[in-house]
Amino acid sequence: MAGAMEDRKADIAAAAERVARICEYLHLDEKRAEASALESKASEPGFWDEPAAAQATMSRAAELRDEIAACESLGADVEEAEAGNELAVAEGDDALAAEVGEGLSSLKRRTDELELTSWFNGEFDHGDALVTITPGQGGLEAQDWTEMLLRMYLRYAERRGWKVDLHDAPRGEELGIDRAVFTVHGKNAYGMLSSEAGVHRLVRISPTDEKKRRQTTFAGVEVLPILPDDIDVEIKDDEIRVDVYRSSGPGGQSVNTTDSAVRITHVPTGIVVTVQNEKSQLKNKETAMKILRSRLYEIRKAERDAEIEALKGERRDISFGSQIRNYVLYPYQLVKDVRTGEETGDIQGVLDGGIDRFVVAYHQWRVEGRPSVRVEA
Repeated sequence: MAGAMEDRKADIAAAAERVARICEYLHLDEKRAEASALESKASEPGFWDEPAAAQATMSRAAELRDEIAACESLGADVEEAEAGNELAVAEGDDALAAEVGEGLSSLKRRTDELELTSWFNGEFDHGDALVTITPGQGGLEAQDWTEMLLRMYLRYAERRGWKVDLHDAPRGEELGIDRAVFTVHGKNAYGMLSSEAGVHRLVRISPTDEKKRRQTTFAGVEVLPILPDDIDVEIKDDEIRVDVYRSSGPGGQSVNTTDSAVRITHVPTGIVVTVQNEKSQLKNKETAMKILRSRLYEIRKAERDAEIEALKGERRDISFGSQIRNYVLYPYQLVKDVRTGEETGDIQGVLDGGIDRFVVAYHQWRVEGRPSVRVEA
């Protein structure tokens, strides 16, 4: 019967208001002007004489166009939902009403993603991330926990369509890995993953204890931006020592038969960077230098500006009382973020890469200072 259908007018109006607010916050007119200027620059003679700078310009233009297109698409979908809802209510069309409902669900998911993007306004937020996971307190089992976290982040990156280069993950003495260093390439990778910087605490029945006692272990996660090529970080040749050796994969298996792994030591600071994922020694050295640049940039900027601590989160010992998130497998199952209060009992889903709810909750807490939104894992 016409008129008996649920009217989604209020939901659509709320969605329209939210889309308009986000698009206003993104300053689309300014982004259109910037994108146009960058595209005009690309047509100038000699633009591609410096390929790295040219590629950065084109990437920025594409990023701007993507944000503009996302806003315009959401606006068009709001209008389509309004028209569909009016028709469904007028004609009592159940099928069309269901279609409108599905459209609103899709609209909400995409609006959530765009709103998250709008929160990233830091200098490096939209770029790639360098992630390092280090075992903390908990003995050998902390190395196992480090490997579990590596797997979680690799799964998370896969879910988001990000590319990962694993630079170094040497096996631990008996189980797990001694550390993990990897770069995540993708839109907003650094902005998103900055939520993960800090100490992660695991509580479980020890898999190595014959008496099956409860064990608490820790691992630290460091997240740094991969610096654009136009950021100058001076590294003098006489300040670094380069060692080359044979790469080794998990379990000590040979990755290749040449001495291609590279270890760079920055003598003044003691920073050591190891990369062994490529078969080419030259490529491994190039990647190691990029990582070293990021680490030195953080140190040198920290010396000038204490606020640089935001790049890595608050520095604490990797031990009890310093964690940002608890993962409890026993005596109950719960993952809870200490900062936001976001929690879930689906710990296996989290360890399989379902951490969006924690990432989103953190950034909402950081930007808006209000209770977090529950995000479906």
